[in-house]
Amino acid sequence: MLVKRTCVISMLLFLALLTSCANPPSSIATPTPTRTIAFTPTASPALTPSQSVTADTTPTHYTSHVLLSGVGRPDDLSFDPQGRLLFSDFYNGTISRLNANGSVTILISGLAGPEGMVLLSDGTMIIAEQRTNRILTLAPGANSLTVLRALPGKPAGPPCKDGVDNIALDATTNTLIVPDSPTGNVYRMSLDGKQLTLLASGIARPVGAAVDTQGTIYVADECGGAVVRITPDGKSTRIAGFGKPDDVALDQHGNLLVIDLLPSIHALIRVRQSTGKHEILESKGLIEPQGLVVDSHENIYVSDDYANIIVEFKPV
Repeated sequence: MLVKRTCVISMLLFLALLTSCANPPSSIATPTPTRTIAFTPTASPALTPSQSVTADTTPTHYTSHVLLSGVGRPDDLSFDPQGRLLFSDFYNGTISRLNANGSVTILISGLAGPEGMVLLSDGTMIIAEQRTNRILTLAPGANSLTVLRALPGKPAGPPCKDGVDNIALDATTNTLIVPDSPTGNVYRMSLDGKQLTLLASGIARPVGAAVDTQGTIYVADECGGAVVRITPDGKSTRIAGFGKPDDVALDQHGNLLVIDLLPSIHALIRVRQSTGKHEILESKGLIEPQGLVVDSHENIYVSDDYANIIVEFKPV
């Protein structure tokens, strides 16, 4: 922020004030719970006379607010049917709910590296368990988990062959999108786990996934530095320009949101799909960002399992 100073010069204090204006004191940043984030909007391409102008209402300013700090190590994020934020904790083996008053309720414990979650409208929870490379499910009111499917891949450890990371619901087909990280494949799986269909292969480390309203699938390739786009007709293309993309989401304007956890980047990035332009929405304060979700009010939520925080970015 540029702070303008006006120096009023009088004859008696001329030399003192002149020195003060030439050497202004250095500013000291004071952390505050909420801050405003701004960036330069993408310039719109020129339109021909036959084209109509559609206003771009994508937010250009956000305020950030830490919703949770110092409670476990929040990893992937999801919403339950009531719109409450859930988070997995890989290291403590739990799935928890963040309540409206800021408290945390542990819903499931004893998991072998829980990662991504999908919540169905009836309250059924589907969980990706990384250390076993399995997909688990918990029915509403049930006291124990059920193995929905053991995936083909065999986890081989870092850097690029850990087990399943995130999963996504394809509402256009009512199926699950499951990146099988050890094999480099992406599958479509029926909600009962019985059918597994190969959608794409040859990806270095497929992790986070998201699906748009037309059924186009986006998969973060953490070790390939790209996001893979898979159209409903099965064609795959790569969106390059990332370090280590870990999770992906789509906003209401069709823009792609990406978490990049490469240490030199560590950022929340937005890709304007109409132009391909990458915009860094946030990087300060992130140590190892992991989870990423967007709600119906365009609020963006990011978890960081090393900073032990969940941050809300609210458009203003």
